[in-house]
Amino acid sequence: MNVSMILDMAAEGFGDRVVIGRAQDGLTPVRLRELSAGGARAVRAAEADAIVYLATNGPAFAVAQFAAALAGVPLVPVNYRLGEEQLDALLANHPRALAVAAPDQEVAPRRAGLTVRSPAEWLTEAAANTDGDVEPRLSDAPAVLIYTSGTTSTPKGVVLRHHNLVSYVLGTVEFAAADPAEAALMSVPPYHIAAVSNVLTNLYAGRRTLTLDHFSPEGWLALVREQRITHAMVVPTMLARIMDAAGLDRSVPSMRSLAYGGARMPVRVIETALRTWPRVDFVNAYGLTETSSTVSVLGPAEHRAAVASEDPAVRARLGSAGLPVPGIEIQVRDVTGELLGAGETGQIWVRGEQVSGEYAGQGSAVDERGFFHTRDRGHLDTDGYVHIEGRADDTIIRGAENIAPAEIEDVLLRHPDVLDAVVVGVPDEEWGQRIEAVVVARDGAKADAGALRAAVRGTLRGSKTPDRITYWTELPRTVTGKLVRRDIVAALTAPENGTKGQP
Repeated sequence: MNVSMILDMAAEGFGDRVVIGRAQDGLTPVRLRELSAGGARAVRAAEADAIVYLATNGPAFAVAQFAAALAGVPLVPVNYRLGEEQLDALLANHPRALAVAAPDQEVAPRRAGLTVRSPAEWLTEAAANTDGDVEPRLSDAPAVLIYTSGTTSTPKGVVLRHHNLVSYVLGTVEFAAADPAEAALMSVPPYHIAAVSNVLTNLYAGRRTLTLDHFSPEGWLALVREQRITHAMVVPTMLARIMDAAGLDRSVPSMRSLAYGGARMPVRVIETALRTWPRVDFVNAYGLTETSSTVSVLGPAEHRAAVASEDPAVRARLGSAGLPVPGIEIQVRDVTGELLGAGETGQIWVRGEQVSGEYAGQGSAVDERGFFHTRDRGHLDTDGYVHIEGRADDTIIRGAENIAPAEIEDVLLRHPDVLDAVVVGVPDEEWGQRIEAVVVARDGAKADAGALRAAVRGTLRGSKTPDRITYWTELPRTVTGKLVRRDIVAALTAPENGTKGQP
């Protein structure tokens, strides 16, 4: 099994349809296959054992993905925003790789002794080697190696094999399901699992894929209208910025579906988006790099039902991650491994052919039953909907009580004066940890700390009320919207900040 079979099927099924890039000058599946074969020849000629991709998204990335598959080597998309020390450490793991690096990113791979091509040079070299087909190597070698974001620990290399990715595509997408006019806009960087999986799923469906290198609400909306985007994927911070920016023309006449994921979506933001775009189908996709992308989905019907319902249990589903996709089993367990019942919070485990749970140099992390521990905490409701309550590492233990920051953050984010918020636990001699919140106020708003604490106390209870609220101008997040909590805790506990904030 090899992911190149998806490219072959697309080339045979709709070979003259543009599937990568802009409608006027993009790549057809036939041309993508030719360039990928040329890229594979370049990889073999260089005797490279991987393609390291260190650039923004675009056609060169899709060619690199399939060239690696045909050559039988892994694609390694690397976070070009990493610091020099982290970047050097990652590149040292791939001393024989061919690097596709943007001109402003060439220093690190050259320092590592790698063969380097710019995206333009890579495409030119691929185009010069398109004579004849390349027979793919069909062993189930690693197809992609993605390093985790490292928001709570040192990044680990997640190994995704060909059968993981192909199983995900075949289990979640119908071949040739898209009509020729459909176009999908991806706004995540190539080192995110959604970038990898969306190249495959959209190609398999026959849907044209475009990318946006640098996100801004204005730029995103303009591209949606210009290219008549029908489907898009954003992370929560992007949707929040689109909804919150003043004076924007938010009309998206061509849009049919908007998927979001990568981090928790504030309920306030999705409610606003549903009101703003009532004809758009919203989809919440929950997944991890280790699971080859999505493992559960909250679909359009559930979004609309949740907004329209007066039943608290149904409305709560708007904050859920929906139901498992075909082929995926989800369990919630306690710390001893015992299964928990509906409504009981514990650790989320997943199983399925698309689930890798494998780390480079460390082997498999799945248990004897084939389940992978996501390290997310949450629960299943009585109808099987998955409710994510945050990372297990984020849980605040105050006294003997486990407290999920997410439920406190939800209350703060519903306040009209609050633009963004995070809740963390910091060391405390009496309680073990105390609760602290960092809030970003809306422009011109006061966001009174007393009122915010009262809102939490009135909605939850006293033991979940932040002991201190601090105001910042912005929160540290990755490009995919994940909060870098360790940086927040470090800043709050730094000696010079010990007395900052408003109690």
